Amino acid sequence: MAMLKNKTLVILIICMIIVGFIAGLVIYRKLSNRDVHEYITVDGIKRDFLIHLPPNYTKNKPLPLVIALHGGGGNAQDMEKLTNYGFNKLADKEKFIVVYPNGIGRHWNDGRNLSIYYTQRENINDVKFISNLIDYMIENYNVNSSRVYVTGMSNGALMTYRLAYELSNKIAAVAPVDGSIPMNIYLNETPVSPIPVLMINNLGDPFILWDGGYIHNDTSLGKLIGVEETAEFWAKEDNCSEIKSKEYLPDNDPNDGTRVWLREYKNNTTGLEVLLYGIDGGGHTWPDGYQYLSESIIGKTSRDINACNIIWEFFKRYPM
Repeated sequence: MAMLKNKTLVILIICMIIVGFIAGLVIYRKLSNRDVHEYITVDGIKRDFLIHLPPNYTKNKPLPLVIALHGGGGNAQDMEKLTNYGFNKLADKEKFIVVYPNGIGRHWNDGRNLSIYYTQRENINDVKFISNLIDYMIENYNVNSSRVYVTGMSNGALMTYRLAYELSNKIAAVAPVDGSIPMNIYLNETPVSPIPVLMINNLGDPFILWDGGYIHNDTSLGKLIGVEETAEFWAKEDNCSEIKSKEYLPDNDPNDGTRVWLREYKNNTTGLEVLLYGIDGGGHTWPDGYQYLSESIIGKTSRDINACNIIWEFFKRYPM
């Protein structure tokens, strides 16, 4: 009888070990994938986003947060792919969290006040969404509230500029790619506070024109100020007195048809910077990212720099 009880106990222990192993394997696989799909409700609307967690993530240590906003017509997964999963790879190495939010109807309400996109026509409050998302990540994932950053491409870049205006009390730095300030925002709003800005723009972009004006020369898509005017605006807001001349960077890929240069604006008292990376010959593309459409439609992708690496190195320098 005692032997039977001992066998039962051994079997029970073995079963518990197996169950624990399977449960651990499931958790490991979930963390190995490290893309968690979550939701919050804002103004009665269910909003969703992807969270990428670094390996061995634990709530015990506050981590920085990078919010990456997709372009018009895209979604969270498209933004991951566009960057060649560059932010995810950096997050795994450098230990930060990446969030890819989804705009309603694949667009952001960046302040252009257009009628052709639902999110702008219905004046969806995407600033409130991102603000609430930051609060959610701080509360539920122990994000370091002084190290929250935003980047975005195209429509996501325009939304990033709007957030730089209206949410700089929660965002430590921004890095828009292929965007400039929407004219409506420029004329009618004042930034809440100074903020470090890194800009990456392609001079051959057929959609976001270097000198500003209507996007893609289409009056229905709204008007932007010029790229260099945008850089000068933020330099003035940040009281940058030192301006370095345009300097060309090494031509790391002579076959890509592009050359990258950098102009720097700096406030030597506060350390605030505005950096403008201009890409001669580049199109409506993410540097060293995925060529999502043919060159005949969107232009060339520069391989001379990696946008994700440059953006993260910039973010790292700026806590709130």
